[in-house]
Order: sequence, then structure tokens, then C-alpha cells
Amino acid sequence: MLDEAELRRMSPGERARLVRAIAAIDKPISLGRPAAQRHRAIFLAAIIACCVGLAIWTSLLALTLPRYYRAGDWRGAWVGFDLALLVTFVVTAWAAWRRRQVLIICLVVLATLLCCDAWFDVTLDVRTSGFMLALLSAIFIELPLAAMAIIGARRLVRLTIGMVVLDGNPRPRLPLWRVPLFGVDTPAWPGLIPVQRPSPAVEDCAPRQAENQDAR
Repeated sequence: MLDEAELRRMSPGERARLVRAIAAIDKPISLGRPAAQRHRAIFLAAIIACCVGLAIWTSLLALTLPRYYRAGDWRGAWVGFDLALLVTFVVTAWAAWRRRQVLIICLVVLATLLCCDAWFDVTLDVRTSGFMLALLSAIFIELPLAAMAIIGARRLVRLTIGMVVLDGNPRPRLPLWRVPLFGVDTPAWPGLIPVQRPSPAVEDCAPRQAENQDAR
């Protein structure tokens, strides 16, 4: 069994080949069981149904809602939303300070709330004296912060799933929408850390050895 000292004495290329060999042996657990497949099918069906239902509901609202409406609890709605945004900022700052993986989720939630804040600020202040302030705030504060959060989350995701190569050679950086989920149907390790295959010379020798054994 290799200990830490022996691993440190190995070259980066040797360690990379060892990792690829271990990855080829210990493949991640696949969720290809019937129960997992059934849950995945139910989840996809629910998402598709929500998309269809939301599209119908949005069309209905566009046709039936009045152009202007007096809100019931304007103060409660905005104070509650800003409190949620404040809590998200605090949790995001804590996760960044403590260097926790939950920072990725916090950044995505923060970007979503900032985009919602910008949208409602601008649309609800149309034809009011505060429209220009809301528009400038959205352009120069909320949307740039949301973009920074999304870019930061994307970078952390790429680092977390190991898009860097261990042997020093840069791997092709796949877009996140092409990176497979870990453990779902197809193992994700072979796509990120390719398994070392025998050289052509070794593959050519295999048939010859079989022929020699048959001749004997």
C-alpha cells in the first residue's frame, strides 16, 4: 500500500496515471436502478407539466389582469423581500469568509434575488417620479452584482468538478451544459479524467501472444 511519502516521491505524471487507473476501477455509483429511473421520469414529467401550466397561466394573466392595480400590503411586500435579500447577502459573505461549498448555492440565490429586485423596481416605478432612480440602480448596482455572482458561481462549479487536469496538460473546458451529472446513468469520471488505454504496440502484441499460445 502506498503511503504519503511514496506518493510525494512520484512525479506529477505518475500520480496522474495512478488517479486515472483508480478512477477506471472505482467508477461512481450509477443511479440506473429502476427506482431511480422512475423518480427521474416523474421529476421530468413534473417539470414539463409546470412549464406548460405556467405558459398557459402567464398567457391568461396577460389577457385578464388590469394594467394598474392598488396593492394590498405594499410595505410588507418590499420590506419582506429586502429582508430576504439582506439575509442572502449575510449568508453569502459568511460562506465566502469560511470558504464553504454552500457559497455556490448562495451566489445563485443572490443573483436571482438581485435580478428580481431590478425587475420589480423598474416595472413598478414606470410613470412615477422614481423611475429614473430605479433604472439607474438596476443598471449600475443590481444587475452588475447579479452578473458577478453568476460568474463567481460558474467559476466555483468548474473548479469543484475538477475541470483542471492532473498531469499538467490543459483539458478541454466543456461548457457546463455539456458536463454530465455525477452518478446519473453514465459515469462522469471517464469524461473528466480519461482512462489510460494501452499503447498500439501493446494492443498489437496481444493477438500475437494468443496466436503463439494456440500454436503451442
